Amino acid sequence: MYKRLSTVLFPIVALIMVGALVWGYRESQLRREVSLQARSMSIKTENQYQRAFHDLSFHMDQLHSQLGNAVAVHNTSHAMHRKCLMNVWRLTSEAQSEVNQLPLNVMPFNHAKDLLSHLSTFSYQTAVRDLDHEPLTKKELSNLKTLYNNSREISKSMHEVRAKALTKNLRWTDVEQAPGAQTGPKDNTIIDGFKTVDKKVEGYKELDWGPSVATIYAKRSAKKMNLPVVSAEQIKRNAAEFTGKPESQIRVHENGKGTEWASYTATLLNKQKPVATMDFTKNGGKLISYHDMREVGPKKVTRNEAIRHASEFLEQKGYKGMKPVAYDERTNLAAITFASVQGDVIIYPEKITVRSGLDNGQVTGLQASDYVHEHNPLRHIPKAKLDLKAARAKLNPEFHETYHREALIKNELSKEVLCYEFGGKINGSVYRIYINADTGMEETIEQVKDSDEPQAKAKNA
Repeated sequence: MYKRLSTVLFPIVALIMVGALVWGYRESQLRREVSLQARSMSIKTENQYQRAFHDLSFHMDQLHSQLGNAVAVHNTSHAMHRKCLMNVWRLTSEAQSEVNQLPLNVMPFNHAKDLLSHLSTFSYQTAVRDLDHEPLTKKELSNLKTLYNNSREISKSMHEVRAKALTKNLRWTDVEQAPGAQTGPKDNTIIDGFKTVDKKVEGYKELDWGPSVATIYAKRSAKKMNLPVVSAEQIKRNAAEFTGKPESQIRVHENGKGTEWASYTATLLNKQKPVATMDFTKNGGKLISYHDMREVGPKKVTRNEAIRHASEFLEQKGYKGMKPVAYDERTNLAAITFASVQGDVIIYPEKITVRSGLDNGQVTGLQASDYVHEHNPLRHIPKAKLDLKAARAKLNPEFHETYHREALIKNELSKEVLCYEFGGKINGSVYRIYINADTGMEETIEQVKDSDEPQAKAKNA
């Protein structure tokens, strides 16, 4: 009996043992492959960190050199100033990119990043302006000298970090793990080095970058509109008026209490279920955005019908005299941008985007933050110094004009400038070209989709 039993069990046991050996071998191979892949990924990540850090160190040296060139030449060397500042802009842009490639989640470097950002904006805006007519001011030259000295210190500190990292053969992947690791490397030389650099930058004297740079970095807050703070009850009334629904269906809560970004969100309820939300500024109770949660069905209405519905909606809600300036369509939704009109001039800073459902054309959303912060009924618009014919002469002869109009835009220096806007085609693409109505310079050029072009008829000159 035992002989017969062993005869049956032996092949089974043998098969199980062979299977176990094969499974163990495959598991071992799999772990080995995973380990090799992890090691390969670690090496690749380390190489990327090393490259970004060494490139950053190199570009900081170059930045210091270009700032030195800018302050070394005569005050009237406008061509050299322009060349140096464009190089500074290029180098700061590259340095910012390299900083973002480093594991800064474990290293405080915010002050240094802010300095690079401000310097990039300042150098670009200064380089693109007409330095022959608007040369560098004494304050700007003083700023360049200060930045030259500061960049020397930063560059020196970066070299010290680099030298210590090479001497101790430190790895950036270890830096990533160091703060939360229970075991492993205790040397935080790289982290401490970056902390030192950031601390130095924090201690530098705050520079006056000028109004154009300050405007870009100024926080947009309703507090700056000098409007009184409104209560939640007032917001409930505003929301009820906007939707045409009773106040009993409105719920209001405050966002960002105690900060300069404080606002209110009003929710419209139907049978205790939210069907729409509205955001309002705490100062002044101005509507920032509106969102209708209804489900949008298949497309049935045309572009012109959607624009008509959106225009009527704005009129009903008190936004008078808005003109459609751009149209974008995605599946069954249309986003239509409107801008204010003063006289015959389009005021682009005062814009509102309306979202309409293409199933029936009804508005499903509105974004009015630009309008809230930029609307100025007393805005003075100067008369154009150039006539239309002179402005048109600045266009490429091959540009096929389809419409023109006067427009107020914000240029790269964040200044409001009056322009002639020319819409048309060249080289098979649609463009909008904005010619400064005073100087004849091209302020900006936009390539747009055919669907984005407003239904504007060309005016006769």
